[in-house]
Amino acid sequence: MKRIIIHWTAGTNTASALDKHHYHFIVEGNGNVVDGRYKPEDNESTATDYAPHTRSLNTGSIGVSFAAMHGATERPFIAGKYPITKIQIDEMVNLVADLCIRYGIEVFPHTVLTHAEVEGTLKVKQRGKWDVTWLPGMTQPGHPAAVGDLLRVKVRLKLNAMRSPKPKPTIWDALARIFAKWKKP
Repeated sequence: MKRIIIHWTAGTNTASALDKHHYHFIVEGNGNVVDGRYKPEDNESTATDYAPHTRSLNTGSIGVSFAAMHGATERPFIAGKYPITKIQIDEMVNLVADLCIRYGIEVFPHTVLTHAEVEGTLKVKQRGKWDVTWLPGMTQPGHPAAVGDLLRVKVRLKLNAMRSPKPKPTIWDALARIFAKWKKP
């Protein structure tokens, strides 16, 4: 797999059958990650069944989506009844970081990007897609690259934390555990 493309479903905060058909993974409003109908490997080739998430860019692309933004409008901006939630952001970052490790994908604008960035970054024409240009805490949609950069920074931070070696227990940790046992009645 070459890249991960982040979307929103334009649906409710719950993954629907249609969402499962289009995306490999959907992050619901409560943070639950739902598997889509297809595995990422199904998009190694689009000659057979695959997850059709990005116009003319499905081959080699993993499609992940926030279950959100039903009824949203870009201008004037209205987030709708099902906006992206903060927990969805956290779980999407975890999911994308896991996928980057699993598939050996480095985090760059051309490898981890939002659907709104596809046309500007990869020069593949889309049909006016503005997902994802808005995140919780924003009053208006932002520039696609700026929002993508924010998500990439979060993914890189998560990857750094995941790759950091865990500290080895010291003698002081062992003594603290022993002392804690003595203190208990």
